[in-house]
Amino acid sequence: MTKKSKFQTALQMVFPSRCVACGALVEGDFGLCSLCWAQTPFLGGAQCDFCGISVLAESVEDQLTCDACQSVPRPWVKGAAALSYEGVARKLVLALKHGDRQDIALPCSKWMASAGRELWEAEAIVVPVPLHWSRLLKRRYNQAGVLAKRVARHLDLAFCPDALLRPRVRGTTAGLTTEERFDKMSGAIEPHPKRGQRLAGRRTIVVDDVMTSGATLTAAAQAALQAGAKDVCVLTLARVAKGD
Repeated sequence: MTKKSKFQTALQMVFPSRCVACGALVEGDFGLCSLCWAQTPFLGGAQCDFCGISVLAESVEDQLTCDACQSVPRPWVKGAAALSYEGVARKLVLALKHGDRQDIALPCSKWMASAGRELWEAEAIVVPVPLHWSRLLKRRYNQAGVLAKRVARHLDLAFCPDALLRPRVRGTTAGLTTEERFDKMSGAIEPHPKRGQRLAGRRTIVVDDVMTSGATLTAAAQAALQAGAKDVCVLTLARVAKGD
């Protein structure tokens, strides 16, 4: 046994691996116990090509679009999500977003990278949906940025954490209708005056933790296109199945 493996074994004895959702003991680091895994709503099968939510379809050969993406035009060409925003998935998202549980990003980013494998392109660049500086100061990190950085690493793609900016505070969109969300987020995100140039001529994969109506991702995608992106794809950890 090497010194490294001995150290890892000793470390596991002192700090045993635990499920990132419930805290139960597990064999591997940063994973889910069997019970939480069984209850985690992974998306699969026939999925909407613009947001990743599961859809009913007799064939997956043609482009698939959910009702929400049919009713609201998307400024991106492809989209994917790893989980449906419910149950264990909702618990993980909230812990990452508000509970200072950045460790959750490791397994979640792997699931996202797997879900977004069809978005991959050699010269693509991964960027997060930005936070306004005041919210970033309060939260101390951007959960979308934490996820995006790891997704880029898993997919072996370039990463730019500040290619997009949110220069003004617009307030929360919680409780608003779809139309109100889009009105509030219109023009809320802009390309960085210098680092936004990295998007020019490249596929841009915009990463966020959750997609609800798509208003925030729309603002981010439009900003990326304004910066000269060749096209935009979106990738989220979770997709809200219904509602605003």
